[in-house]
Amino acid sequence: MCYWLASNAINPDRDVHLQTLPPAQMLADLKDGSIDGYCVGEPWNVRADREGHGFPIAGDLEIWSGHPGKVLGAREDWAMAYPNTHIALTKALLEACRYCANPAHRDELSELLSDRRYLGMKAELIRFGMESASEEIQEASGHTLFFGAGVNRPSRSEHLWIISQLARWSEIPFPRNYVEILERVCAVGVYSTAARELGLDDVSYQRGGIELFDGVPFNAEDPIGYLNTLSIHQDFSVAEIPIGVPRALAS
Repeated sequence: MCYWLASNAINPDRDVHLQTLPPAQMLADLKDGSIDGYCVGEPWNVRADREGHGFPIAGDLEIWSGHPGKVLGAREDWAMAYPNTHIALTKALLEACRYCANPAHRDELSELLSDRRYLGMKAELIRFGMESASEEIQEASGHTLFFGAGVNRPSRSEHLWIISQLARWSEIPFPRNYVEILERVCAVGVYSTAARELGLDDVSYQRGGIELFDGVPFNAEDPIGYLNTLSIHQDFSVAEIPIGVPRALAS
């Protein structure tokens, strides 16, 4: 969201006030005028639209087509101690993603998520794909991609872009040792093994270019230089981040 605002000449640190809210509270605050808008995943956007309290301005895939949405994260010491379990967990998640991507399962998933243990709202408000938007905004609305070629494979380039944006807004110093950090954090090999054991074709890792809606390319070879070319950013710092020696859990 900060990237989108800044690309439209809105400084997210000076021109607007950003705060973190639970998704379920966002619609209520929008209705009573406590906030002017929110950035959230579905079904909170479609609900605001259908109830007449708001409308989507831009879908996330319009801002960054094919961007990562959710990740499977595990502690490094646990992953080292239980490598087979780590791979099995990744396989289970890939199979679940493939199941969710099948349009034939959407009604079942909507009914499941409507339970009060999860979203606690009417199943008809929980839709997937372009069907989630009203007819007038379907053309402009992004949607969730659960599974497909290149969709689930982790990318160190994407990780690096996210690191650069965190540094851009002074959430973290930009790590001088980012290459080592990416190798430790982004477990491409675990995904490749899981995908291969499931018989999936998309097992190779290729670092592709990253370019968002404004057409500004991200230079993964010179992330500091990239940050300095951006007209709106905070004063960011660069620092060596100690990450220690990888160790497995004690048996």
